[in-house]
Amino acid sequence: MHEPGPPRTTSVGESVELAPRSPDPSGTYEWTVRDAPPGSAVGRGDGPGDEADGRGDAVLRRGATGRSDAPVVRLRPDAPGTYTLTLDAPDGTHRQRVRAFPDERRGVELRVPAAELPVDDADRVSLLWAHNDRLLGRDRPERDGDDWVVETRAPPGRHGFGFVVDDDRSTERGGVVEVPGPGRPRLSLDARVEEGEGGEGGAGGESDEASEGGTGDERGEPAVVLTAAVDAPPALGDRDEPDGSPVDVEFLVDDRDAPPEAVARIESLADETALAIPIGELPAAALDGDGLRVHAVPHAGRYGAAETVRIERDGDAEGRPAVAVGDPHAPPAWADAPTVYEVFVRSFAGDTLPTTFREIERRVPYLESLRVDALWLTPVLASPTEHGYHVTDYYETASDLGSREAFESLVERCHEAGIRVIFDLVINHTSRDHPAFQLHAAGVEEYADHYRRTDGARDVTGIEWAALDDGDAPEYYFDWGRIPNLNFDSPTVRAWLLDVVDEWAGVVDGFRADVAWGVPHGFWKEVADRVPDDVLLLDETLPHDPFYGEGEFDLHYDSSLYEVLGDVGAGRASADAIADAFDRAAWLGFDDPRRQMRYVENHDEERYLAEHGRDALKAAAATVFALPGAPMVYAGQERGNETYRGPVRWHDGDNDLTDFHRDLAALREREPLLREGAVAFDAADVRVVDGDPERVTAWVRAAATDGEGSSEDEPGGEGERGDDAPADGDALLVVVNFASEPATVAVPEGFGTDLFGGAVVGDGNRIEVDAVAVLE
Repeated sequence: MHEPGPPRTTSVGESVELAPRSPDPSGTYEWTVRDAPPGSAVGRGDGPGDEADGRGDAVLRRGATGRSDAPVVRLRPDAPGTYTLTLDAPDGTHRQRVRAFPDERRGVELRVPAAELPVDDADRVSLLWAHNDRLLGRDRPERDGDDWVVETRAPPGRHGFGFVVDDDRSTERGGVVEVPGPGRPRLSLDARVEEGEGGEGGAGGESDEASEGGTGDERGEPAVVLTAAVDAPPALGDRDEPDGSPVDVEFLVDDRDAPPEAVARIESLADETALAIPIGELPAAALDGDGLRVHAVPHAGRYGAAETVRIERDGDAEGRPAVAVGDPHAPPAWADAPTVYEVFVRSFAGDTLPTTFREIERRVPYLESLRVDALWLTPVLASPTEHGYHVTDYYETASDLGSREAFESLVERCHEAGIRVIFDLVINHTSRDHPAFQLHAAGVEEYADHYRRTDGARDVTGIEWAALDDGDAPEYYFDWGRIPNLNFDSPTVRAWLLDVVDEWAGVVDGFRADVAWGVPHGFWKEVADRVPDDVLLLDETLPHDPFYGEGEFDLHYDSSLYEVLGDVGAGRASADAIADAFDRAAWLGFDDPRRQMRYVENHDEERYLAEHGRDALKAAAATVFALPGAPMVYAGQERGNETYRGPVRWHDGDNDLTDFHRDLAALREREPLLREGAVAFDAADVRVVDGDPERVTAWVRAAATDGEGSSEDEPGGEGERGDDAPADGDALLVVVNFASEPATVAVPEGFGTDLFGGAVVGDGNRIEVDAVAVLE
């Protein structure tokens, strides 16, 4: 019951949080190290340390609670290898392994000229970026001549950072630093059952392709064969040449499913990128329970996100147990590249009528006309704010929006229209007006551990906080002093928020996780295992991070494409930079581009129309609909809204722009290649004859073909960027024009009709493109 979840991976210098599942707040929990790699300062028999006992730099550190036991700990490896721990819990002892890979970080200097800061004589400056958890006041640059400088460490990649003067975010200035090095390797895992003696059986198998790299039927026994297709992206800044590091695969059997001896025996059967497990080696207890889960982790110069296969019993066959294999983290069938529509709830009904659940329900026919598959509603729970992200009650809907019954009526009406409802889940923080925080701040013992605390010297709000200990203050991100961070080190808090998930998972079809990056990975893994299989999980993770797809979320914010669309709209980048954005997700370590939510704008950003104009907006919208993944439209985008949270323009909206979005959604619905086809940018041999070449780009969507780099389950396959022309057969050529004037382009032979606008390619294989053409 309280097992701590799957084996975890990390790298030296990066911490990983470990916690019991389904925690009993009244239970006692203790973690102990059972084995550690050579060279580690932590050893067998060690428990967690903390600042109070002088072990503030301990490899294993207890969570921040006032408890005498240690339910939640953080392991920060100091040597590569495998760390084995045990958790003594009320229901027994559980094993947890953490595989630590070598330190990926490199030294980097962040520097901003003092002259660029808007204050002549700054008293203090703060560093603000993802690598210090956006905790303003934690890291202080120092003055070095004419510059402010921080020396730190960061992994390879392109990292934005800001220097903030006197903790006033309006003064933030910064830049981007590129740390050289390879991207993360990617892995796609194929699993099948082989009958042995030359026969094959595909009971539950994911592929009909023959496995390579060794099989389990060499002794004539049936076996489950896992084969990993791996790919290492090129080094940053040199994306035409591969990194060259060989990609290895580590298979980790889930410690929840088998005793240590069986785990070691099965893992020893791995042969490079394949693992063949004779069915006789599968633990019967696992097959009769939750199945045997096997995780595969790619690693080269860096490590990548794991994929998982579950092996479970599938009836009996001639006295021998038959087994099936499958993906325990497969997204819901309905969420295969859905068209998502975000509604900022309190502005949806217009500029005179207050928005209620009933008023949203009355507008469902409009959503149907847009061919929406999923409706994402910004928070609907009790909150003192218009936006709703300062929650004061997780179990009651906001009174101005309507009762829970009215909300459930809206959900039911959406279901009648074939539309799923996505609930905005805000559990990184609460409002400081939530009773739980008020009781915490007032020193009520039961609530002492509900919120995270920090050194009061790091507080940037100027509020005279009620301190629970001398000199401390609530922890919050950025300068968000009205929304203190909840403390996931507390079993009470974890149990509470898991109950919140349970409460709404039976009502809605999915959760969009607000500030997903602020909640521990282990908690999200538990949520993903806990919710019904048909519930979608969508993360707000900034920047783009593939590890939130490791048994956690089904869809991810594609912030890479969002940023590039803004650069293209502003003229800071050519339209061909869209290909780079698509590549960047692969460089970061994402394997399946269909798991990305593509968007032009959302409720946290300025309107694209206001920033870049109507023509660029149409091209940007066409881009998100014509790439693999889930296109998202933010309510009002299609009506010509220019205020980012203002009322939707119903009576004075842009109907032509609305029809443009309708037509994009309808074409994507009609043409499977726009939802499922591979992407080939270099195959789009398009030449601009008349117009601005910097504002035009193109790509081909083609059916995946058999052969190298084309299998749906292999890198380079379905949805992957390819550089070769598609094979003969179905293909669509997408041409997008961000300019305010039409562009005449010459296209390759074989493309004749624009499925979007209806025009026909003319003499010289030329066609005029306004915002977009989709040629067959």
